[in-house]
Amino acid sequence: MEYVKLNNGVEMPILGYGVYQVTPEECERCVSDAIKIGYRSIDTAQAYHNEEGVGRAVRKSGIPREEFFITTKVWITNGGYEKAKASIDESLRKLQTSYVDLLLIHQPFNDYYGTYRAMEEACRVGKARAIGVSNFYPDRYVDLAAFCEIKPAVNQMCIRDRLMSWGPFAEGRNGFFTNGTLRTIGEKYGKTVAQTALRFLIQRGIVVIPKSTHAERMAENFDVFDFELSAEDIHSIAVLDRKESLFLSHYDPETVEYLINYE
Repeated sequence: MEYVKLNNGVEMPILGYGVYQVTPEECERCVSDAIKIGYRSIDTAQAYHNEEGVGRAVRKSGIPREEFFITTKVWITNGGYEKAKASIDESLRKLQTSYVDLLLIHQPFNDYYGTYRAMEEACRVGKARAIGVSNFYPDRYVDLAAFCEIKPAVNQMCIRDRLMSWGPFAEGRNGFFTNGTLRTIGEKYGKTVAQTALRFLIQRGIVVIPKSTHAERMAENFDVFDFELSAEDIHSIAVLDRKESLFLSHYDPETVEYLINYE
């Protein structure tokens, strides 16, 4: 496993397992499969409604807690100091742990300044080893970072100071898994499109948390440390960037309405 060092010295695996859209019913089984394959970084969130499954899988694995890197995120409806503080304790209860390794603000809405103050407090008392944000565009990120006491260690975004990609495969949109460039480059190394995309991000120092409910896919996604893309390959993939998200825009009022009403 390769690691990245966060701005406070905490080391984070560059490859983890994400449980976004993994149902509460499937989560424990999926995380257990991921752990058996070798994943030690697990990314969940309050809004995924599956923190309990992550907690059960980690506890039942028999592996010491300190060998895991667990990430969770505070949701919009828990925004503000008091609500965020209470929700952090609830997440720890569900995860069956006294601390998380990374705690993030999930979306840049509601009173995220108050939320961040609660997260700074959690960090100071040992309930979080590192804190940061998710889905913050540059303007809001710079504003928050300028006026907080503990600088964000991570900004988790959908990407194809430390970036973390929550959607490295773009959920297969825009013909991702049949992309000719990714397929051709992958064939040179005996790798799949997915493995090629993950390697591209990893070589750029971007943390990735691909999600799958199938153990064979989890194993495929984990098998990306035995090859290295050339500079030419990196350039060929980089020019595929369309400079816009395939998911949503946080500048769109309808998107904001959808997110703040999401339960």
